Amino acid sequence: MRRLALISVLAGVVLAACSSKPQAPDWQMDAHGALDRYQQAYLAGDTRAAEAEFARARGDLASTGQPALVARAELTRCAVQVASLVFEPCAGFEALRADVGAGERAYADYLQAKPVDAAQLPAQHRAAAGGRAGAAALAQIADPISRLVAAGVVLRAGRADPQVLQVGADTASAQGWRRPLLAWLGAQLKLAEQRGQGEEADRLRRRIALAGGG
Repeated sequence: MRRLALISVLAGVVLAACSSKPQAPDWQMDAHGALDRYQQAYLAGDTRAAEAEFARARGDLASTGQPALVARAELTRCAVQVASLVFEPCAGFEALRADVGAGERAYADYLQAKPVDAAQLPAQHRAAAGGRAGAAALAQIADPISRLVAAGVVLRAGRADPQVLQVGADTASAQGWRRPLLAWLGAQLKLAEQRGQGEEADRLRRRIALAGGG
């Protein structure tokens, strides 16, 4: 359940009933497993497997006819993209925005680095609302995926300093998450090149080649 922590806190785990009595319906068990596998595959850089697992999870959730459940899955997808510095519109969520609560809408806006009421966000993301958090605040976020998401929001807001980039790279590296690691190392490389730091840029290129399987 740890890998779904950001959505668990957002709106009370999509699949919270998995551990309750009586036994949860099959769709909850299936969606839980598929979302977990989606997140693992995406962070590992396996796009094909990730897309298949997400489609499976979304289908299970859509079978309930409950927009909020599908919206939370879409927010999971958008969050891991932000953690990997893929800054795209959260189109799947936006199609459901009219039928979800204020918490989900605030979290979606947060992922886009838009101004939000921080009180509507999960506790670990409030410091990063508006892209305001620094490296020290990010390092205090215990859950690694939530830490990466918050760091991604800060970068998306244009407020990331070298220390924030280091937090992102270190977090992805410690978890062995290839996709976000390559993204954060790439951000560091771009900064080193802009600053004319040739030796640092060369070091980062070697590390990117290693992480990329080169």
